[in-house]
Amino acid sequence: MGCSSCSTDKNSVPNGCKSNGNCGSGICGSGSKLNVFDWLSNMSLPTGEAKYNIYEVRFKNGRKHFFKNTENLTLYMGDSVVVEGTPGYDVGVISLSGELVKIQMKKRNVTEDSEEVKKIYRKASQNDIEIWQEAREKEPETQRKGREIISKLGLKMKLSDVEYQGDGKKAIFYYTADERVDFRQLIRDLASMLSIRIEMKQVGMRQEAGRLGGIGSCGRELCCSTWLTDFRRVNTNSARYQQLSLNPLKLAGQCGKLKCCLNYELDTYLDALKAFPKQDVVLKTEKGEAVFVKMDIFKKLVWYTYKNERSKWFMLSLEQVDEIIEINKNNQVSASLEDYQMEVEIEKKVSFEDAVGEDSLTRFDVPKKSKKKKRKRKTNNSNKSQQNNQNRNQNNQKTKNKPKVEVTQNNEKPKQNKTQNTNQNDNKNQSQNKKRPNNNNRKKRPNNRNRNNQNKNAQNKQNNQ
Repeated sequence: MGCSSCSTDKNSVPNGCKSNGNCGSGICGSGSKLNVFDWLSNMSLPTGEAKYNIYEVRFKNGRKHFFKNTENLTLYMGDSVVVEGTPGYDVGVISLSGELVKIQMKKRNVTEDSEEVKKIYRKASQNDIEIWQEAREKEPETQRKGREIISKLGLKMKLSDVEYQGDGKKAIFYYTADERVDFRQLIRDLASMLSIRIEMKQVGMRQEAGRLGGIGSCGRELCCSTWLTDFRRVNTNSARYQQLSLNPLKLAGQCGKLKCCLNYELDTYLDALKAFPKQDVVLKTEKGEAVFVKMDIFKKLVWYTYKNERSKWFMLSLEQVDEIIEINKNNQVSASLEDYQMEVEIEKKVSFEDAVGEDSLTRFDVPKKSKKKKRKRKTNNSNKSQQNNQNRNQNNQKTKNKPKVEVTQNNEKPKQNKTQNTNQNDNKNQSQNKKRPNNNNRKKRPNNRNRNNQNKNAQNKQNNQ
C-alpha cells in the first residue's frame, strides 16, 4: 500500500518523499525505518483510564522524539503535526501512540517530566506543509555550499547530510571526523551566507551509513538503514570463531568498519565449538607428536599433522580425537594417525536425485556448428548439383538420338526408316571429324632423308663436271 508521496506526477515521474529509501509519511509500509507496529490499537482501555498523552513523532531519516499532547487533539498514526522546536517550530509525522510509547520511553531512558519531552502545537495545515517542502528542497544546494566552504577552510571533516527545520529558520549539519575539529569559522560563514541558525552534530561512521542508506554485499538494503537500532561492538575474534579469512576488504562494510552481521551467527558457532578440544592440545602417537591445523565445525572434522612432517595433513573425526586425548591422559601412546585416517568415511550427499539420476542441465541442447563448415558444404553441394544436371542433359540427348527399332516376328530383321539411317550417318561423320583433325591444318614435318639425297646428287654432278 503506497501513500500520496509515492505517487506520480503529470509526466508519469514518481514524486518520492526524498527520505533515502524509507517512507516519508510513515503510513505506507514501504520499509519505513524503525517503524513499530501498534498491536494494541484495536484493544479498548480498562474503565477509568485515559489514553496515554505522549506521542512519538518521526522526522527525516528516522530521527524520533517524544511530544506531549497538551491540547487534547485527536491524533492518529500518520498525521502530520506541528511541534515545538529550538527555536521556532518543526513539522513531523506521528509514528507511534498509546501504551507502546511507554515501552519505547523506558528503552531510551526518557521520563515524562524530562526536558526532552516537548509540546504538540496543532495539526499541520496545508500552508505548514508547503513551507516544510520548500525547506526540504533547499537541502541538496545547502549541502553543496557547505562542502565548498569546508574545502576552502581545509577542515578534516566530512559533511554527510543537512536537515532543515519545518519553519526553514534552522538547519542541522551532520558530519563525521576522526579528530576534534574547530568549526567556529565554518558556522560564521554558513550563518552569514544562509541567514539561518546553524547546528553542527557529529555522528559515527555507522550512523552515517544508516542515514544515507545503500546496498550491502549480500544484495539487500543495509541493516542499519532498515531495522537495526543498536550498534554492538564487532571484533576480529568473531571472524576467527567462524573460521573466516581475516581479509579487511571482505569483512568491512560500507561504513569502513567491520560488518554488523558478523555477530548474527556468533552464538551458534560458540555453542558448536564447546564440543571441540582446544587448539593447543598435542596428540602423542607412535610415530610422533601431532599438532592441530584446522577444523570443520558443522561436519565435525579436524585436521592434524606431525611436527616433523608438516607437509601431510590427516583428517580425523571428532570422536577419534577425543579417543586419542583420553589415551594420552592415561600416559599411553595411541596408534599412528594413518590408522585412524583409514577409518574416516565421508558420506556423499546427493543434492539432486531423479529416476534417471544426476543429469546435466545442457543435455538437451544442440551443439553449435561452425559456419565455415556450412559454407564449404554449400559450395560442394552446388558443384555436385551442376555436374548432375550436365550428366542428365547428356543422357537425354543420347536417348533422343537412338534409332527406334521395330520388333518383328519369324526372325525377320527390323525395318529402319531411311531418315533414321541418314541421321545416323551424319552423326557418325560429325563425330569422326571432331576426333580426327584436318590434314590441311597439320604442319608438315621436313624429311631429312630427302634433303640428304638432294645434297649428295648435287655433289656428284659437280664432281662429274
